[in-house]
Amino acid sequence: MSQRSKPNGDNPVRNAVRFPMRLAIHVCTEEGDIEAVTENISANGLLFVSDRLPEIDSKIEFTITMPSAVMGSSTDVTIHCRGRVVRHAFENGEKKAAAVIDEYFLKA
Repeated sequence: MSQRSKPNGDNPVRNAVRFPMRLAIHVCTEEGDIEAVTENISANGLLFVSDRLPEIDSKIEFTITMPSAVMGSSTDVTIHCRGRVVRHAFENGEKKAAAVIDEYFLKA
């Protein structure tokens, strides 16, 4: 397993390319677990949709399986991430949360 830490800033700047991807994720929070679906993903974070959202500034953990076709590999790549929720939105009848990824671990 490899690990990558990212700089911790109070005001994350959107400077990574976002990829529209709808993938199921299980989000772990201090208040309990949440089932969600990603809307877009970047190297810095993700936007996800769920009926219940973690509080802004709360810490989250989730594991996401990136399809091999997207990753350019022969197999899917599983990534475990730790981050924090930075904003909420309500668009097109959906509750959305944006999260910054502070560190991630590639799983073999």
